[in-house]
Amino acid sequence: MGNTGRVSFGRRLREYRDHRGWSLAELARATHYSRSYLSNLENGRKAPTEELARACDEALRAKGELISAAREDAVSKLDGMPWQTAELIQRLPASDTTGDTLASLHSTIEELCCQYNHRDAIELRQEAQSWLQHVSGLLRRPVGLRAHQELLVAGGWLALLAGCVEYDLGMRTAAESTRVAAMQLGREAGHPEIAGWDHEMTAWFALTQGRFRQAVDAAQKGQAVARTSSVHVQLIAQEAKAKARLGESGLHPLLESGKETLEQLPYPDRPDNHFKVDPAKWDYYAMDVHRIAGDDEQATQYARTVIRDNITPDGAELSPMRVAECRITLGIVAGRRGELEQAVELGRRGLEGDRQSKLHLQMVGGELDQELRRRYPGEGLVAEFGETLHGI
Repeated sequence: MGNTGRVSFGRRLREYRDHRGWSLAELARATHYSRSYLSNLENGRKAPTEELARACDEALRAKGELISAAREDAVSKLDGMPWQTAELIQRLPASDTTGDTLASLHSTIEELCCQYNHRDAIELRQEAQSWLQHVSGLLRRPVGLRAHQELLVAGGWLALLAGCVEYDLGMRTAAESTRVAAMQLGREAGHPEIAGWDHEMTAWFALTQGRFRQAVDAAQKGQAVARTSSVHVQLIAQEAKAKARLGESGLHPLLESGKETLEQLPYPDRPDNHFKVDPAKWDYYAMDVHRIAGDDEQATQYARTVIRDNITPDGAELSPMRVAECRITLGIVAGRRGELEQAVELGRRGLEGDRQSKLHLQMVGGELDQELRRRYPGEGLVAEFGETLHGI
């Protein structure tokens, strides 16, 4: 948010309500809390409960901002280092892996996962690797069975995070090796959610490399092992994205099944965690499927919704990578409508930014490039966009 001071829950709630254009009465209907109670919250006369903060966050699609504010932690996820990192680095090597220490470790890992969408990729990878080294050292020491399992889980999440960032940086070989390490840690810990994300990464890698049938297979295998967590929803989305590119039918029922599955899951405590799926993230995946299927109206609606949901009241982008893909989607739609200049401008904006997933951006940017070359052969603007894409 670019604000180093603490922002109260009441102030943040009012900002998001105004940002969405909602009245107190509309928010009351959406959250099932009274208008007077919400007014008291905004004015600081009442303190929010965890349930209230989650309800408001979900209704206003604040992506964890209101939950964080209620916990007096509104800006922690934007810090250069996650909270307690320095303290834990000192404590972990000498500790006996007490319950408090392990809980702090898991909290710090979650903070790192929440920084995925916006933090410098090289910096985030270095910190994830540093924590992996600490966890590896603890696993080589004699600890209790429960502590050993928790350390395996911690290592699994860190490896998943590091692997995703490596792939964003274009480090395909390193990312695949890290994914395999995460798979082994998750298997040893008996953790189906980590196993599910391993399959999701396999599907993602295959999708962005044009191996669509392998992406479908990996997504379906992951769904079989992780049926009760949000990764199941993301695996359905990856299956739909791959099938859309294969030109297969039955996409609408597949998307509906993903949406229904998501609705049955509790709203995540930290929807900004990369390894959690909330309704806003589902819209982002549905946008891609509708765009590939040629449903321009629906793709446009989803793209605009995702951009709106990822812009804070003060104008900051919560997830630059999602916003970038949405702009490219709008560029493809503009190109299909005969608006070449707008298509190229949106495409260029989508390719800008310091936080990128290079291979993923090359895929969707390449789809815009193909669309423009097919519709506008020989146009100079199209050639210029191709040069910009080549420079990623």
